[in-house]
Amino acid sequence: MSQTYVSYWLLRRFQHLESLSLCGCTELDDSGLTRLLSYGSNLQKLNLDCCLKVTNYGLSLVASGCPSLTTISLYRCLIITDEGLETLTTACLSLKCINLSYCSQISDKGLKALTQQCRQLQAINVSHCERISGVGFEGCSKSLVHVEAESCKLSLEGVVGIVSGGGIEHLDVSCLSWSPSGDPLRGIGFSSSLKILNFRMCRSVSDASIIAIAKGCTLLEEWNLALCHEVSISGWQAVGLYCQNLKRLHVNRCLNLTDNGLRALRDGCRSLSILYLNGCARVTPLALELFKSHRGDVCIKEEEVMCIKPYSPFR
Repeated sequence: MSQTYVSYWLLRRFQHLESLSLCGCTELDDSGLTRLLSYGSNLQKLNLDCCLKVTNYGLSLVASGCPSLTTISLYRCLIITDEGLETLTTACLSLKCINLSYCSQISDKGLKALTQQCRQLQAINVSHCERISGVGFEGCSKSLVHVEAESCKLSLEGVVGIVSGGGIEHLDVSCLSWSPSGDPLRGIGFSSSLKILNFRMCRSVSDASIIAIAKGCTLLEEWNLALCHEVSISGWQAVGLYCQNLKRLHVNRCLNLTDNGLRALRDGCRSLSILYLNGCARVTPLALELFKSHRGDVCIKEEEVMCIKPYSPFR
């Protein structure tokens, strides 16, 4: 049975369908989406993950047939370009969540069309989109609260763009690609709404950025700094001093976390309840025991959490 026939049968049978997943239909091409023109008017959620043959034309069919769309996932739709994204955003103005991870042809141009046209956007995933620097986020709506940009080549202007709307609460910039212009993450310090921040494997993040973020993002509840090797005593002191709402902190395998840094965290971070710590070679057993004796309210866990997503709008 062909993928085209399957999608035709589904849409004929479920004319009032509000959610449709075609995830993994690798042979599905644009023709399989034509019935959305007749039966997609009530569709709110569409999953096209790994639909490798869907092109910009297929996305135009979605745009024309699904005016009520609020959520779309295009994970690994490798042929989709900025043109297709621009077409989608001119028709689907009610979009709230969009997953563009691994869409290698999407750039800041398409991202800008998305953030400027769809002013109800709440969540965007652009992880592993190498053409995105983040400047396409500039002027985004305050409704945007969740951004995932793992392994992107973000610039300072791009980071400032991401937080420009003022509503960001969850930001994942883990595995940030090295930038010739230096550490761009200090721009996050302008975001006073942040609650969850993932810096895992941001190996070049500087103390200056850590200090700016600790001072500016006082609502932070969880911060993953695992494998952030450049963070040293001044950075850890800033976290201890200013992050008084921090509940969960990840410091796994931080090469420059020393006894003095751990003491700064021990004496500060008054709301801390969980500390993820292992592989920190410069922390002595004595310093660890002193931490435990002074902060019996903190659970130290040796496990390493690869990502922090207590809630993901893309599931």
